[in-house]
Amino acid sequence: MYENILRHPGPTPIPKKVQLAMNKDIFSHRSTEFVELYRETTELVKPVFGTKQDILLLPSGGTAALEAAAVNTVSAGEDVVVVTVGAFGDYFVSICEKYGFNVHKLEKEWGQACTADELRAFLQPLQAIKAVFVTFNETSTGILNPVAELAQVVREETDALVIVDGVSCVGGAPAEMDAWGVDILVTGSQKAMMLPPGLSLVSVSDRAWKVIEENKAPSYYLNLLSYRGWAEKGMTPNTPTITLIYGLHEVCKLIEQEGGFHKTVARHELMKNMVRNAMKALNIELLTEDEYASPTITAILAPKGIDLGEFLTHLKQHYHLDFAGGLGHLQGKIFRFGHMGYCFPSDILQAISLMEAALQDFSYDFEPGAGVRAAHEVFLAAQQKQLQR
Repeated sequence: MYENILRHPGPTPIPKKVQLAMNKDIFSHRSTEFVELYRETTELVKPVFGTKQDILLLPSGGTAALEAAAVNTVSAGEDVVVVTVGAFGDYFVSICEKYGFNVHKLEKEWGQACTADELRAFLQPLQAIKAVFVTFNETSTGILNPVAELAQVVREETDALVIVDGVSCVGGAPAEMDAWGVDILVTGSQKAMMLPPGLSLVSVSDRAWKVIEENKAPSYYLNLLSYRGWAEKGMTPNTPTITLIYGLHEVCKLIEQEGGFHKTVARHELMKNMVRNAMKALNIELLTEDEYASPTITAILAPKGIDLGEFLTHLKQHYHLDFAGGLGHLQGKIFRFGHMGYCFPSDILQAISLMEAALQDFSYDFEPGAGVRAAHEVFLAAQQKQLQR
C-alpha cells in the first residue's frame, strides 16, 4: 500500500523526529517534568510569533483559539470589525455573531487581499470599535493579508485591539507580533507547525490583557486569564496535550537546526515561487496576484478543458498525490497546493512532476517538463544567490 503524498493546507506531513518525540513516555501534567517541558517549549516558540509575550498552549483546534480571542476581549452588543477575504474570515464573522457582537464586515472578493487604504476608509466612519479581527493567511484562497500595514491603520484610526488568525501561516510566514502592534495572535498545530491537530497557540499583548481583565463575559474552558495564571506556574488549567507539546519542543529544535526561523521563512517563500512559476509555465491560472500570494498555500484554477474533480481523483489514485479542493463557491473551480511545514523544494519538484504526468493523461496541451524546469530554475537561482553571500 502506497502512502499519499500530502500537499494539503492542513493537516500536513509530520517529521519523523517529531513523531519519535511524541512517542516518549507520558508523565503527569502536574509534575516537575511537565513544568520544565512547558516552560522551555513556550520560550523556544516565541521567535515564531515575533514576541516577548508568553505563548499559551490550549488543548484545542485553531477554531477554539479564535473563539477564545473573541469571547475574552469583547462583550455582547459591542462593535467589532471583521476583515474577511474568504471562508476563514467568515469563520470570525460567525464566531462574533454567535456571541452577540455588533459586526461590521469588511468583505473582499475571494482571491483579493485587504489593503491598508481600504481598511482606513472602512474604519473612519465608525466609532467605539472594540476589536478588529483579521485573517493573516486565508486558507481558502491563498491570500496573505498585509497584517503589519493593517495593524498600523487600526492603531492610527481607533483604540481597538488587533486580533489576528495566523492558523495557516504562523511557522511559515514572517510574524512580528510585537513590532507590528498585534494584540492577539493565534495559530494551530496541524499546519506550518508540523504537528498533528489538537494544539493551539495564543499570544496576548499587555494592552489586550488589560481589556481581558475588564471584560464581563469570559469563557470557562477558554478563559485566557486562567491560562495565564497557570502558565506562571508552568502548567495549564486543564489536562494538556502532553504528546503534542513534546512534538512542539522538537519542532522548535528543527527550526533552530535549519539555521533559525528566518531560514524557515525563506524556504517557504522559495517554495511559493517555485509553485507559482511552474503553474505559469504550464499555462494554468492562479487565483491570486503575486503581491499578496501566500507562502504556505497556492490556490490554482482548474486547468482549461479538464474536469477538476476527475483530475484530483486521478492524481490521488494513480500518483498518490493529494491536493485539497476549493471551498464554498470555489469548489470545483480551484485546487489548493499546500507547501508549508515539513515540505522542501524537492517535494515541490516531485509534486509538479507527478502533476505533469496526470496532465498528459488528460491530454492537456503543454510542453512536457515545462513546469518542473520553471520550478527548478527558481530553486537554482536561490541556491546561487545563497552561495554568493
